[in-house]
Amino acid sequence: MAAAAEDTVEEEVARVVEQAKELQEAATSLIAKSSHDEQSLRQKALSLESSVRRCRCLLNRNNRLAPELAAKLEEDLQKAMCIMADGDASAFLPSKPQGRFLKMFLGPINVRASRKDVQLKVKEEYNSYRDRTALLFLLFPSVLLCLRSWVWNGCLPTFPVQLYQAWLLFLYTGLALRENILRANGSDIRPWWIYHHYCAMIMALVSLTWEIKGQPNCAQKQRGVQLFLQWAMMQGVAMLLQNRYQRQRLYTRIALGKANRMDVVWGETAGVDGQLWLLYPILFILQGFEAYVGLQLLRTAFKGVTSEWQVIFCGILLIFMAVGNFSNTVQTLMAKSRFKAKMKSSKIKRELD
Repeated sequence: MAAAAEDTVEEEVARVVEQAKELQEAATSLIAKSSHDEQSLRQKALSLESSVRRCRCLLNRNNRLAPELAAKLEEDLQKAMCIMADGDASAFLPSKPQGRFLKMFLGPINVRASRKDVQLKVKEEYNSYRDRTALLFLLFPSVLLCLRSWVWNGCLPTFPVQLYQAWLLFLYTGLALRENILRANGSDIRPWWIYHHYCAMIMALVSLTWEIKGQPNCAQKQRGVQLFLQWAMMQGVAMLLQNRYQRQRLYTRIALGKANRMDVVWGETAGVDGQLWLLYPILFILQGFEAYVGLQLLRTAFKGVTSEWQVIFCGILLIFMAVGNFSNTVQTLMAKSRFKAKMKSSKIKRELD
């Protein structure tokens, strides 16, 4: 009986081992076949992308086409690219190189998702993160300023301010990581806004080493901190407006085939014309106030009120970011104006014909 039981167990184990080998062989065969099919699709995607670029070059060089026809053909090419970028074929298009920032935090791993639904989940999580942080961006400095007036007798303690700066470091690091991953998955985020978050990360890190001085003359010594908190409140309002209005416009562009589903709201984009009059003035005021805060920090440093190197560094960095934001916003406005002028010219010519 014991020998029979041993034989049965031995046969069962041998059968399990044989099944494991067969499964491994089947998996290896499937992976090899999938790899061959994937390479074939990748070559087709590259060929099609090259054809789209060639057609665009032909359109740009051909001046004999009617403006309406040229605009229609350009729109058709854009729709073709959106079809490729929005479907499962996007996994076979060349991916944008992953920067040093991702490699520094995550190592040499591939963050590009092979399935479109996974890519879209990454984008949804990014939008959700922006929504949550926009509220906190408005709430955190508001609470600090209120407590400063009502509880702390006009003088901010060191720990709450440093806690806020630590949260800013976490916020901008999270944004930069998510934006780099989105860009690797085909999003259209402009490089400047990622660099802007790098600068903001550095500023938050430096601010953690900045000694927040108190009495005497607390109001004068903390003038820069107070202005920065006021600017952060304005930034929170702008982020809320961007998340609400611009995303609606982006969904419309996606539905019309003028943008792909991985595109996100930029820091300088605007919604429809009625929203433009509301959002752009706020953005320009915000950028001007950012530069003003930077100048005030430099002023307090050179007057000897707070002469730490962190004050000078943060002041220069704020001015640099304000200039960069302003430049990118103006570039977007000029691009929109050129596009509208082109469309208006085409419409007038069509009416004359």
